[in-house]
Amino acid sequence: MNSTKFTYKCTDCSKEYSTTDVMYLCPICSKENTTTTPPKGVLKTVYNYSSLKSLGYEGLMKNNFLDVLPVNSIDSFSYLKVGKTPLYPIKKLDKKSLGFNLFLKDDSQNPTFSFKDRASTLVSAFAKENNLHTIIAASTGNAGSSLAGICASQGQQAIIMVPESAPIAKLTQIIMYGAKIVPVKGTYDEAFDLSVKATEVFGWYNRNTAFNPFTIEGKKSVSLELIEQLNFKAPERFFVPVGDGVIISGVYKGFEDLLNLGIIDKMPIIVAVQSAGSENLVRNIGKKEFQIKPSSTIADSISVDIPRNFYMAQQFIQMYNGETIIVSDDEIIAASAVLSKNTGIFAEPAAATAFAGMLSYQKNHKLTDNSNNVVLLTGSGLKDLKSVSSLLNIPSSIYPTIDNLQKLLS
Repeated sequence: MNSTKFTYKCTDCSKEYSTTDVMYLCPICSKENTTTTPPKGVLKTVYNYSSLKSLGYEGLMKNNFLDVLPVNSIDSFSYLKVGKTPLYPIKKLDKKSLGFNLFLKDDSQNPTFSFKDRASTLVSAFAKENNLHTIIAASTGNAGSSLAGICASQGQQAIIMVPESAPIAKLTQIIMYGAKIVPVKGTYDEAFDLSVKATEVFGWYNRNTAFNPFTIEGKKSVSLELIEQLNFKAPERFFVPVGDGVIISGVYKGFEDLLNLGIIDKMPIIVAVQSAGSENLVRNIGKKEFQIKPSSTIADSISVDIPRNFYMAQQFIQMYNGETIIVSDDEIIAASAVLSKNTGIFAEPAAATAFAGMLSYQKNHKLTDNSNNVVLLTGSGLKDLKSVSSLLNIPSSIYPTIDNLQKLLS
């Protein structure tokens, strides 16, 4: 890798590095890392914003945002259509008009039905430009199925390490895409650590969330395209599901790039929504010592004991006055039902978590009249049908007569 297009800046010590100096974490801060605390030394990718200001948004878009991405050619990306997902305006919930403007950013429309495709396609493109043919990742399911699908389209080999408890639908995707799947007896965090060791031993390119700084760069694309969909006006609030802290950091990074380029003049209020069964990121913000509470939540995609991007996410939330909220599994399942019945969008529990956060704000009258509020829906409900089984009440079959039909409908 050799590029003067961008540099890296350590989230913790602020030391700057060229692309020839480092690939993953800050070599100074990462020396302190242990397997029981969030890693330090996560890198932020920095561009020469002053020289890019003259381009404006149209200039950036004309070049497919390549000026603020760590790749050189649009041809390096998969031909699968990633990003540019729909933003749906929702006028009513349960037949009641909303006093505020609600928009749903539906990233289940990506090729593998997950927001994670934004990171995978960028990592894959970078690997292609740098002749890196095997990419490894640890995943609870979505990142793994995403990387597997993108690599299948690019002729690359994907190796995916998953905790053995990962949902079967996501494991099925990984296998069908032709990736090498490695079930691990243990947690996501243990699978993560093993994948890093494998990177060191075998030299495979690592896609791991936050460990690879380009996962944040890929995910920031949602903010770059959202601002156009909202006519270049930042929303009042943006509700984001949180686990590792990479998605919310990507959302912040995209808006921060837009601020640095003079395209927007304020940062929206980003609301970090976590499940009560896995709230290790939100609960530790501002604490002197990080304390782990073992995770147990229906939202497997954001079930994380050690948030790998804790320090960057904390920094963004504190710097830009972000907000946090914790919702229960019951609230998540209820939100999934409200979302499906009112909008026709069936979201997996992690995505419904963000919607549950918005519903809590609505209930507590925290959303200003006529304000624009966005909920990020990160994945399809078809990825984890077991989680909504409690909502299913399938009637017994009937003999095909009108009388039986009337009895059933009554």
